[in-house]
Amino acid sequence: MNGSKLQIYFGNGKGKTTAALGQAIKEASKGKTVIIVQFLKGKQPEAISFIQRLEPEIKLFRFQRKEAAFEDLSDQERKEETLNMKNGLSFARKVLATGECDVLVLDEILGLLEYGIAEPSDIRELLDEAAEGTDLIFTGIRLCPEMVEWADEVYQISALKE
Repeated sequence: MNGSKLQIYFGNGKGKTTAALGQAIKEASKGKTVIIVQFLKGKQPEAISFIQRLEPEIKLFRFQRKEAAFEDLSDQERKEETLNMKNGLSFARKVLATGECDVLVLDEILGLLEYGIAEPSDIRELLDEAAEGTDLIFTGIRLCPEMVEWADEVYQISALKE
């Protein structure tokens, strides 16, 4: 990755998205532009409306249309949402290629691998698209071993007690 940095937050614990948002707010407070693309999230109107209040410094994009979580959808709905999420990946690739932001958060991108919506090579291509100095933050539950090599920082989030 050409002068860019990749951080990954993964694991079964709660707080991966929160950690990524905290990083995004920290970077935005330094005058950097941040774009967040969320995948595999059911609609959370209160969280979305809060993040939208942080515009124009932080912009949030979701390409899914259904309110339910991906795993709760019918086969047909999953096919539709898979196309929507692939559009989200294309959007992320365009953002990286054009250097449209300083920080790109791809929330739950690791789940796209789990569901077979994307392959590790697709994610690697995204990283290769990153304009000089664009930092990336990935979140998700399961981490592909090869991603550890690609990342500058990897944080495993797990609960000791819930």
